[in-house]
This record gives sequence, structure tokens and C-alpha cells, in this order.
Amino acid sequence: MQYEFFDATQELYVHYRRLPHWEQAGVMCFITWRTIDSIPAATLRRWRVERAGWLRRHNIDPQADNWREQLRLLPLDKRHEYHEHFTRAWLQKLDECLGACVLKQPQLSKLVADTLLHFDSQHYVISDFVVMPNHVHVLAQFPAEGAMKRQCRAWKHFSAVEINKHISASGRFWQVESFDHLARSPEQFEFIRNYIAQNGPSAGLQPSEYFLYRRPE
Repeated sequence: MQYEFFDATQELYVHYRRLPHWEQAGVMCFITWRTIDSIPAATLRRWRVERAGWLRRHNIDPQADNWREQLRLLPLDKRHEYHEHFTRAWLQKLDECLGACVLKQPQLSKLVADTLLHFDSQHYVISDFVVMPNHVHVLAQFPAEGAMKRQCRAWKHFSAVEINKHISASGRFWQVESFDHLARSPEQFEFIRNYIAQNGPSAGLQPSEYFLYRRPE
């Protein structure tokens, strides 16, 4: 299977919600979304205050739409400092498996997995994913700009409706915003694949408590 990686010389599609989302046709993208109760509101508020302070100390307006683009222009050591303090901490908090964690139930994690694979090789190509008790990581490529946003919305909507039926609940199941990152090299791609593969064991989960998929070579 041939996978493509981010090319700064090619056309890029950027759209915004609370976060900016970069898309480039055919490029592998690492996408994460989480359940609505996966991170306590007080923790999120504290992180946002700390992040805003860090950005201001580095002459970046945290209210600017392009603050992430400005972050990418900082020296490498400063970007590493940011990701160590914020991105890594966010992922580690998810791995504490807070909230109801209904996706520990094998029938529900498989429901999400089946949703992801339903149009695989037709509307998109997935190389890897893991369904954790309160979040999902997917590594996939999409054929055109805008396809990732539409597909993520469809994945989350369908799976949320079906999960709520199973648990006799209603209302929002997934957090609206997703995090995504375009893979920039074969080395980074392999790093992400390994991260996905190790996510369940690293969080101390039993094999039945998460669903791991890797595309057959």
C-alpha cells in the first residue's frame, strides 16, 4: 500500500472550529476524538489558561485563528516544549480512562470499529486505528480536501446514535471537536502507527478492553 505524506509545496485546505484543521488530498492524517466525559471540565479550563499564557510569552495571540500556524514557526526546541507540556499531557489524560468508558465493552468498541471500516477502500483508506475506552485514534488518508471533515462527522454521528441505543442514553456522546495531524514523513508515520499499537497496553488495558486494527500488508 502506498501512503502519501504532507508536502508544503502542494495545495493545503485549512478550516476552523475551535481548532484549525489541515487537509491535503491523499495524505495520511492522524485523527483523535474523545467521549464527552473523557476529560474533566476543570482540567480543560486550567489547560486553556496555561496554554494561553505560554503562547503569549512566545508572542502568539491565543485568540488568533492562526495561532497554530504561528506555533509551527517557532524554533524546534520551543515547539518540543509546547508539545511536551500540552499535547503529551492531553494524550496522557485520555489514557487515564476517565468518564463512563462504555467503549470498554467489546460489543461497543466493535460497533465503532465496524463504523470506521464500513467504507474503507471506497471513501478513504485506513492504515491503523484503536478504539480506547473513552477515545479513538485513526490513521487514514482521504481523496480530496474537505473529505476528512465530512467523514469524521459521519463516523461520530452514526456511532453515537448506535451507542446511545445500546446504553439507553440520549444526547451528545462524542466531543464535537477532533484533533488531527498530517503525517510529515515515513518516520513520523511509523512512530504514529507504533503509538496506536501500544496505546492499549500503555494504558494498562486488557486486550478485551480496546479494539486495535492494522491494515494487512
